[in-house]
Amino acid sequence: MKIGKTTVTAACALAIASSGLLAPRLADACTRVVYLGASEQVITARSMDWKTDVGTNLWLFPRGMKRNGEAGENSLEWTSKYGSVIASGYDISTTDGMNEAGLVANVLWLVESEYPDYDSSKPGLTIAAWAQYVLDNFATVEEAVRALEAEPFTLFSDNVPGEERLATLHLSLSDASGDSAIVEYIDGKQMIHHSRAYQVMTNSPTFEEQLALNQYWKEIGGTVMLPGTNRAADRFARASFYVDAIPRTESPVETIASVFGVIRNVSVPLGITTPDQPNISSTRWRTVADQKRKLYFFESVVTPNIFWIDFSQADFSPETGKVMKLDLGPNQTNIYSGMANAHFQEAEPFRFLGR
Repeated sequence: MKIGKTTVTAACALAIASSGLLAPRLADACTRVVYLGASEQVITARSMDWKTDVGTNLWLFPRGMKRNGEAGENSLEWTSKYGSVIASGYDISTTDGMNEAGLVANVLWLVESEYPDYDSSKPGLTIAAWAQYVLDNFATVEEAVRALEAEPFTLFSDNVPGEERLATLHLSLSDASGDSAIVEYIDGKQMIHHSRAYQVMTNSPTFEEQLALNQYWKEIGGTVMLPGTNRAADRFARASFYVDAIPRTESPVETIASVFGVIRNVSVPLGITTPDQPNISSTRWRTVADQKRKLYFFESVVTPNIFWIDFSQADFSPETGKVMKLDLGPNQTNIYSGMANAHFQEAEPFRFLGR
């Protein structure tokens, strides 16, 4: 099901906002924002918030890789059309990344996610490879949405490593033109929200409810008052205001600095916990993807440096390109600065968690 831009009355938004303020939700606290700037600049930033080290490393994948959905005998199969740089989770999943066409994919926690019963008549795709499937196959959000609407696979999930809870995720997409989409599975059905206006995604509640909550804060106005807690709905409101409030400068350096300021504003300080919401977690790392210049920035919260990958200096060709890994170390404490392309080492690709 595809859903366009939604209009919500202020009264409805106020009612939802009021109920949301009184009802705590359990959700891991990641945030994604898309900045639409001057000179066709498009920047996508995200924070990764988790209660423990998520074992993240950076990987460079060339074109021409043969993939499968890790569903056993009836797995979805494809060969990558686009190279990509991604941030892994536990080296069993793609959590974030950008491909060489400038398409960015991010997966964030959504506790309300409910996936369909496994349909063996369709090829299966593990949720661990959901973002990678999109990065491998599509150049634009429009292309990805058109393909996903046909529901060519059955998406299935598994437990989070080391935990007895199902990985419940939703997927955000943005491309070099500034187009965006949010893909969720609610009550077993795929829901696609597709609009350039959908610049922000956090966690609970569902995206439809987040839009209503944000409408309430728009009525108040961000220069008057903004919610300040680490709750997903509050981060959604702050990110929505600030990503439109920062200046539209021609300088890409100032733009990157401004977008980093926005994603830091909605991050959760290291060590912060919320006793009645145990799944609200500290920010571990942040990424900022410059989709015009094809630069992928990474910032760990426990090191003082920002570094980046320059796609123009990467080899994505199927003939000479190799799978490369940048080892970030425990808690992403390996320190890099500036352009980090030279620090990648050839490695065997990780296997996506599956059946």
